[in-house]
Amino acid sequence: MITGGVWLIIAVVTAFVLAYRRTALWIWILAAAVLIFGWSATGTTGPIATTFVWLVFLAIVIPVSIPPLRQQLISRRVLDLFRSLMPPLSETERAALEAGSTWWDAELLSGKPDWRVLMEQPAPALSKDEQAFVDGATEELCRMLDDWQITHEDNDLPPKVWAFLKKHGFFGMIIPKKYGGLEFSAQAHSAVITKISSRSITAAVTAMVPNSLGPGQLLLNYGTEKQKKHYLPRLAKGEDVPCFALTSAHAGSDAASMLDTGIVCKGEFNGESDTLGIRLNWSKRYITLAPVATLLGLAFKLYDPEHLLGDKEEYGISVALIPTDTAGVETGQRHNPLNQAFMNGPTTGKDVFVPIDALIGASEYAGQGWRMLMECLAEGRSISLPALSVGTGKLASRATGGYARIRQQFKLPIGRFEGVEEALARIAGHTYAIDAARQMTAVAIDQGGKPSVISAIVKYHCTERMRMLVNDAMDVFGGSAISMGPRNLMGRVYQSIPIGITVEGANILTRSLIIFGQGVIRCHPYLLKEMQAVQNENRSEALKDFDEALFGHIGFAISNKVRAFVLALTAGRLARPPYKGMAGHYARQIERMSAALAFVADVTLGVLGGALKRKEKLSARLGDVLAQLYIASAAIKHFENQGSPDEDKPLLAWACEDALFTAQQQLAGFLDNFPNKFIAWSLRLIVFPTGRPYSPPSDRLGHQAAKLLLEPSPTRDRLTAGIFISDDINDPLGRIESALNKVMAAEPIKRKLRDARKHGVITGETEQELVESAQQAGLISDKEIKLLTEADKAAEAAIEVDSFDLKGS
Repeated sequence: MITGGVWLIIAVVTAFVLAYRRTALWIWILAAAVLIFGWSATGTTGPIATTFVWLVFLAIVIPVSIPPLRQQLISRRVLDLFRSLMPPLSETERAALEAGSTWWDAELLSGKPDWRVLMEQPAPALSKDEQAFVDGATEELCRMLDDWQITHEDNDLPPKVWAFLKKHGFFGMIIPKKYGGLEFSAQAHSAVITKISSRSITAAVTAMVPNSLGPGQLLLNYGTEKQKKHYLPRLAKGEDVPCFALTSAHAGSDAASMLDTGIVCKGEFNGESDTLGIRLNWSKRYITLAPVATLLGLAFKLYDPEHLLGDKEEYGISVALIPTDTAGVETGQRHNPLNQAFMNGPTTGKDVFVPIDALIGASEYAGQGWRMLMECLAEGRSISLPALSVGTGKLASRATGGYARIRQQFKLPIGRFEGVEEALARIAGHTYAIDAARQMTAVAIDQGGKPSVISAIVKYHCTERMRMLVNDAMDVFGGSAISMGPRNLMGRVYQSIPIGITVEGANILTRSLIIFGQGVIRCHPYLLKEMQAVQNENRSEALKDFDEALFGHIGFAISNKVRAFVLALTAGRLARPPYKGMAGHYARQIERMSAALAFVADVTLGVLGGALKRKEKLSARLGDVLAQLYIASAAIKHFENQGSPDEDKPLLAWACEDALFTAQQQLAGFLDNFPNKFIAWSLRLIVFPTGRPYSPPSDRLGHQAAKLLLEPSPTRDRLTAGIFISDDINDPLGRIESALNKVMAAEPIKRKLRDARKHGVITGETEQELVESAQQAGLISDKEIKLLTEADKAAEAAIEVDSFDLKGS
C-alpha cells in the first residue's frame, strides 16, 4: 500500500513536472484531484482530515477556475492596487514601449525558448541583383577610395566618389524600384555597408545615413503618395541629399525635451498669401550630411494656438521635410568628428515658414513624430552600425592575423607568442559573434520584423565589441598602428570608434535604460498586457484583460522558478533543443540561462516595481544577460547556416563560452548588488545552486581560434567574407595579403634550413648565411632562393611605416 508520505513525494514530483513543462491550469486541477483522491484512498487518514483537504482544494479551485468569480474576488482588488501605484504613461513612453516588434528576444525572456522559431528562419542570402551590386558597383567604389587622401588631404570624399554614389543608387538602397531605388533587402543593405566600411569609415557613413533613420525611411513608412512621388525618385538618384535633424544642445538622448518649435499659422508661401503652414525655429547639431544636404528632415514640437488644425493646442513631436534653400534655413558649417571626413554639422532655422503639407504624412501625422522615430529607429539601428562594426572586425581579423604571421621578433612570428595569441583570439571570436548577430538580425527584418529591443542589443554590443577588437588590433600592430599615414590600416578606424558608440542612442544609456528597461516590458508575455489593462479606462474590459494576464503571469513565474532550478541542478541536460553536438550543448546552456533570467526578472519586478527604472546598474546587468544569450543564439544559427564545418568549431565555442560566461557574471553581479539581501540569497539558491558553472574561453581554445587568423584557410575566408580585399601591393591590406602568401610559400624552405642547421649540415647565424651555406651544400635550388628573397622583401614592405619631412605630411 502506498503510504501518505509516498503520496506527498508523488505530489511534489508531479508539481515540479507540471511546472517545468508549463502545463495548462485544468491539468493542474485534474492532477491535484487525482492525487488527493489517491491519498485519501490509502486509508491512512481519517474522514475529518480528508474532508478538510477536499474543502481546501475546492476553496482554491473554485474561485481560480471560474473567471467571473476570480475577477471579482481577486483580480479586481489587484487591479485597483496597481492603478493606485502606477502613474499614467505619457505619450512618449507609450510610443517607445509599443514601437517595433519582438522576436527571438521574447523567446529568450520567456524562460522556455522555442528553438523552432530560430530554426525556421532562412539562412541569409542575396538576390542575383543584390549580389551583382556587392560584387560590382560596391567593389568598384572601394577601389576608388583612398582613405588617407579622404581624411588627411581632402577632408572630404573626392567629387568623383560623390558622383559615383549618386549615379549607382547608393543613397536609394531602401527605396522601392517603382520610385527609382534599388529596393534592397536588409541583408543586402548590410552587406554593402560592411564592404565599404572595411575600406573607409567616411564613405560607409556617407552611404549608410540616407538609408537609415531619415527622410527616405520616414517617407516610405508614413509619407503621402504625393510626397513619395515627389521626393523618393530625387533621393534615389541623388538629386536630393538628405539629412535628419533630431539632436540639439538640450536634447540628446532625451530627445523628447527638445526646444525646437513649430507654430501652426497662416503665411505667404511661393507668392500665395493666407497659406496654412508652420513657422519653425530650431537649432540642431551633430547632423550627418547637414553641410551638403538639400533636403532636411526636422523633428520639432508642434503647437496650434489658433486651433487651425483642431481642438488641440499642443500636438507634440512632429516631423517635416524642408528643402535647405528655404528662406531662414542655415546649413554649411561642419563639425570635425575625430578626423573622419564625413559631412556632419549644425543646422539652424529662424522663422522658417513651410506649408502644412511639409509634415511627413501631412496633418494626419501631426504629433505622431515620436512614434514614427521610434519605429524607424528600430529598423535602421539594426543594420547600419552593426554592419560598420562587422566590416571593421573582419578587416581587423584579416589584417592583424596576417601581420602577426609576417612580423617576427626573437626569430618567431609574433602571432606565436601567447600574449599576442590572446589578442588574436579575441579579435576572431568577437568578429564571429557580431557577424552572426548582424546576419540573424537582418534576416529577421527581411521577414517583416521591426525588432526594437534587438536593435538596441546589436547596436550596443556590436559597437562595443568593435571597440574591444580594434584595441587588440592596435596592440598587435604596435608602432605601425600609431604612425599615421597611407600605410596605416587601423589608425583612422581606431579614431572613429567613439562615433559609433555615441550615435543612434549613446551606448551608456542604451545599455542602462533601453535593453532591459524596454525589453522586459516588450518581451514579457504578460507584463505589457497588464500595463495596458491598468491604463484602460473601460473598467469591464480592463478587468477581463488584467485577469487573464495576471493569472497567466503567476503560472509563468512559477514555471520559470522550477525550470531555472531543475535546469541548474542538471546542468541544462533536461533541455531539448533540436541541435546536436557542440551546437546542442550550447543551446542547452542558453535555455538554462533563459529560465534563470526570466525568473530573476519577474522577482525583481515584483520586489522593486517602478523603482527598477532608477536602478540603472541593475537593469543594465539584466540587459547584458539578455544580450549575451541573443549573441550566443546567433552564433549557433550562423554555425548551422554555414553547414556546421568542423574547422569553425573553435570560433563557435569561443563566441558561446564568452557569451555564457559574461551572462553568468552579470547575473551574479546583479545578485551581489540586489538591495534585498534575503531575496538575493534566495534567487542565487535557485539559479546557481551548485555555484557558477561557466568559465571564460580557455587558453587552449584561444590558441585554436587565434591560429585560424595566422594562415590562409577556408575558415579565415569565411570569417572575413564580404570585405574589400585588394590584390594591389600598393594597398595596405593588399600588401599584407601578398606578403602572407609569399611567407607561407617560403615556410617549408625555412623549415628545411632550420633542420639542416640543427643537424650540423649547414652553418650560419643570419638567414643570408644559412642560405649561402645551404646553396654550397646543394640543399636548395635557385627557385627556392628566389622564393625566400621575395618573401623577405614582401614582409619588409608589409611592416614598413610612413615617415614625413620636418614640415609634416
